[in-house]
Amino acid sequence: MSTLYVEKKYVQANSIENRDYQVNLANQAIKENCIVVLPTGLGKTTIALHAIAEYLSKGTGCVLFLAPTRVLVNQHYEFLKTNLTIDDISLITGEDTVQKRTKLWNNSVICATPEVARNDLEKGIVPINQFNLVIFDEVHRTVGDYAYSTIAKKFEDSSARIIGMTATLPSEKEKATEILTRLRISSVAERDEESPDVKPYIQETNTEWINVELPDELKAIQTLLKLSLDERYDSLRKNGINLPSQQSLSALLRIRQFVLNQNRRSAKPLFTAIRIHYALNMLEVHGITPFLKFCERAQAKKGIGVKDLFEIDPNFTRAIHLAKEAQSQGIEHSKIPKLKEILDSVPGKALIFTSYRDSVDLIYNKLIELGVSAGILIGKAGEHGLKQKKQIEVVQKFRDGIFQVLVATRVGEEGLDISEVNQVIFYDNVPSSIRFVQRRGRTGRKNTGKLVVLIAKNTIDETYYWIGKRKMTAAKSMEKQMTKILEKNKGIESKKSGLDLFL
Repeated sequence: MSTLYVEKKYVQANSIENRDYQVNLANQAIKENCIVVLPTGLGKTTIALHAIAEYLSKGTGCVLFLAPTRVLVNQHYEFLKTNLTIDDISLITGEDTVQKRTKLWNNSVICATPEVARNDLEKGIVPINQFNLVIFDEVHRTVGDYAYSTIAKKFEDSSARIIGMTATLPSEKEKATEILTRLRISSVAERDEESPDVKPYIQETNTEWINVELPDELKAIQTLLKLSLDERYDSLRKNGINLPSQQSLSALLRIRQFVLNQNRRSAKPLFTAIRIHYALNMLEVHGITPFLKFCERAQAKKGIGVKDLFEIDPNFTRAIHLAKEAQSQGIEHSKIPKLKEILDSVPGKALIFTSYRDSVDLIYNKLIELGVSAGILIGKAGEHGLKQKKQIEVVQKFRDGIFQVLVATRVGEEGLDISEVNQVIFYDNVPSSIRFVQRRGRTGRKNTGKLVVLIAKNTIDETYYWIGKRKMTAAKSMEKQMTKILEKNKGIESKKSGLDLFL
């Protein structure tokens, strides 16, 4: 059957496949402030394109298309340049001078990072009223003090249409409500893998959870760290701090302020316990070198209880000694040999996700040692970070097949369109439904994809697996919940927005 293409003013002829679900979601978003929730790989940018073409036809105002990273903004910019018939599309990032930006803001369509848009709106370099459409990609970020929140506030009294796009809403009701309120959203337009109009375009992603056993050397270090941690919990309880029976880093982080203000004698055991938790997580999930690098940085920072931990505590100092011995013998983590095995089992391109840069370096170096052609994608912060231009180059090289495996931190999770990835590997597990969905969505775009999640037995990996599972279920029901609330409130006069909508 021949492919039908979108025939629309401002859209290049024979460039965009006509898909009913994309047209329907775009039509809904054009009518009212709307969040489009659609699984990764099904063309949220194409839906944005439909809406942009519609608003260009109105002939008034211009379009602002926001995305959280330079790599992603660049991707949208290239997509629009290829598929729209207009020439005045601009890409604005913090790397442009004020003079250059002032000129670029005059174009019909502007793709920008949120920080630069926020700063230029606040300085009055660009007036709010010049926009008739604002698109927030990865809209789930519109919480707390992220730049999206400030931009949303700027558009509170504007008549510009607001469209948000995401693969999933947050699993927590407060966060989902905050997003809808800040952006004055009237409806959630959603589709999932089971939607009848989406099903024909879905490529299956087979998920495999692979358990690995920690090597004996790591187990010995793990035991010492746990003894060291138990001592701190005992001290905290003796000082009258009420703690859950199960040890939890998040519970400790929550009581920091209370301890500093009202229970100073608990400061040393609390802050050393927090450090031990982080160190233990690095060891259990990422291996010897990331653990030692974490300890090195923690010791250099000094702070409450650092000397106590790194010089006096017999269990912790012994753990570091054993780790250095293991490192000298080339022992890292049982996930490394398993990685090689997984990569060999599925030919083609693979994307490996891990949450820490030290872990990226370790995986990359070990893969190169094992003869695997690999590249690195990390954020731009810090002296070893990748500048945004370099990030774009790395992604392009991976697309072009210059290397087969890309090892990435969180910067690679959002929106990257690398169509021919055959498998995605989670080196570590994430206790977040949004990040899980985004990581998974990097495979299975054109053919059946494979997702492999590595789990080290009896570690935080297992805990995160269950937290993630619970949050995924909650996130699925959140979309339905929010749609119901918004539909119920449709009767309230349209001027009522924000919190009124939910009361």
